[in-house]
Amino acid sequence: MTLRRSAALIGTSLLAACSTVGPDYHRPATAVIDRPSATAPFAGGNEAAFAALQPVPDRWWRLYQDPTLDRLVTQALAANTDLRVAAANIARAQASVDIAEEGRRPQATLQAAPGYGQRSTEEELLPGAPLPRNFVYSATAGIAYQVDLVGQVRRAIEAADADLAATRAAYDGVRVTVAADTTRAYLDACSAGREIGVAQRALTLQSRTTALTRRLVRGGRGISLDATRSATQEAQVRATMPGLRAARQLALYRLATLTGRPPAEFDRDVAACAAEPRLTRPIPIGDGASLLRRRPDVRRAELELRAATARIGVATGDLYPHVSLGASLGSVGLAERALSGDTYKFSLGPLISWQFPNRGRVRARIAAANAESDAAFARFDGTVLNALRETESALTVYARDLDRTAALRDADAQAAKAARDAETLFRAGRTGFLPVLDAQRTAITAEQALAAAESRLSADQVQLFLALGGGWQV
Repeated sequence: MTLRRSAALIGTSLLAACSTVGPDYHRPATAVIDRPSATAPFAGGNEAAFAALQPVPDRWWRLYQDPTLDRLVTQALAANTDLRVAAANIARAQASVDIAEEGRRPQATLQAAPGYGQRSTEEELLPGAPLPRNFVYSATAGIAYQVDLVGQVRRAIEAADADLAATRAAYDGVRVTVAADTTRAYLDACSAGREIGVAQRALTLQSRTTALTRRLVRGGRGISLDATRSATQEAQVRATMPGLRAARQLALYRLATLTGRPPAEFDRDVAACAAEPRLTRPIPIGDGASLLRRRPDVRRAELELRAATARIGVATGDLYPHVSLGASLGSVGLAERALSGDTYKFSLGPLISWQFPNRGRVRARIAAANAESDAAFARFDGTVLNALRETESALTVYARDLDRTAALRDADAQAAKAARDAETLFRAGRTGFLPVLDAQRTAITAEQALAAAESRLSADQVQLFLALGGGWQV
């Protein structure tokens, strides 16, 4: 009866060979990525600064039409150390695929064991005089093939393939980040150069005012308090210069590191940059559907879900017998009779192993694989939501900073006009010098605020392109 039941169980398991255990991957019906609101046009894309109907270009940094920037990004994509790490991760994942695929190929073994020794007389049940010492040998060659009855090997290969594709998506994500960081460092260096120029012009103007005030004091037309106030204002403007120079130098160091060079080898041409490049047309942004197809992190998250689903089948395969077909041929005997006819041995037949008594442990592993699949699905949904949030946030921040910069530009123009009018009235003797100082202070503050706002716009642009996920295509 026991043999009959075992035969029935084995027969049932063999019938399962017609299918592959575990679920086939299908994107879950409740996935956020398929919701109409996720694939619709962006809520913040209706501004004049955006071209919602145009796709994001693969090499978005070329929209700046700056040859130096193009060169730097090309260097970074060729030499960046993070990309080298990501490339090594791809090679490692490819090796894992090769290991998994070896499971469907016959495995050959060779073994040789020469030796010299003496057998125990007690072990041989021959007490008395010791047995002779001999040179002995053993040589065996075998081949084995695992029969993939229920598709466990196929599921393992499927999981390894998905892991490899996810690693490639991770590499693409690093490319996006490297291109954005390189562009940001270049724009930061140029923006700092422009702000240094603004501060230098303000310092020159204030220095002339201080010199004029001192001449007026010496000529009896002014008071020493006016000269002190002007000198104080000049010192305040000069105090902004070290921070701006440090910001430019830090950007140059970042740029050198991103392009695979030591900080001391920063690009001298970029160090002389005095104005960042500007976009000459609205930013192409596409829609939610194109964003989710383009973002490498979304693709990676779904591939990780695919791999986790396949591993459910790998764990489920342990519920069924493992069958290996094998054959071996060997020769064992005394060295002086090596390879003689009576030293040969061989075996041919299947090897069946089954963890039948330990099915509770197997089912626990299946439950763990199912839980990991649920977690991967949650991460997939979270990645989609995060991609949409980052993009909508970047669109909103850029649009509002454009409005703020326009207002600051108008304020700068008005402050500059007020400073000129105050100086004209002072030269005509119709006002004192204090209104001139106040007007100049206001003009300098307005110009510096405008310069900082324009620098922030450059950073906003890079952040938007980073959120849109362009730049990984080769």
